[in-house]
Amino acid sequence: MFRGVNAINIDAKGRIAVPTRYRDRLQHEARGCVVMTIDTEERCLLLYPLHEWEVIESKLATLPSFNQAARRIQRLLIGHATETELDNNGRILLPPVLRDYAGLHKSAMLVGQGKKFEIWDEKHWEERRGRWLEDELLNGTTDLPDEMKSLSL
Repeated sequence: MFRGVNAINIDAKGRIAVPTRYRDRLQHEARGCVVMTIDTEERCLLLYPLHEWEVIESKLATLPSFNQAARRIQRLLIGHATETELDNNGRILLPPVLRDYAGLHKSAMLVGQGKKFEIWDEKHWEERRGRWLEDELLNGTTDLPDEMKSLSL
C-alpha cells in the first residue's frame, strides 16, 4: 500500500525522485516500471506500478466503443498513459504534456492512494485540501457512501 503525503521537487529536466521508502517496492513488484496518466476529475497525475495499471487498462479496453462517455474515458486515460522506468537514482521523468496538464513546476506533492500515487502541484494541493476540509466542516458527512458512514476511525 502506498500511503502518505510527500513534498517532492521537480528538477530542471522534469524529473521527480521517488521517496526512498517507496523505491524498493516499485523496483521489486513492478521492476521499476510505472505508468502515469491524467486524473479526469482533478488537475493532477496518477502514477501506477505497471502491473496495477495493466489491470485498469484491460478493464478500460473492454468498455463499449460506441458509448460516448466510455470513449472519452478511454481517450483521456489510455491516451495520456505513459510508461516509464525509475532510473538508477530513483527518479521518474514526467513528460511535458502531463506536467502541463497538472500545472507542475518546481514543488509538488506525491500522495499515496493505496495502489497508486497522485502527483499534485503543491499550491494546487494545498488549495484543494483546504476546500475539502472546509466542505467537510460545513456539510458534515452527508455525501458519504453508506459503507463509509459505519466506518470508525
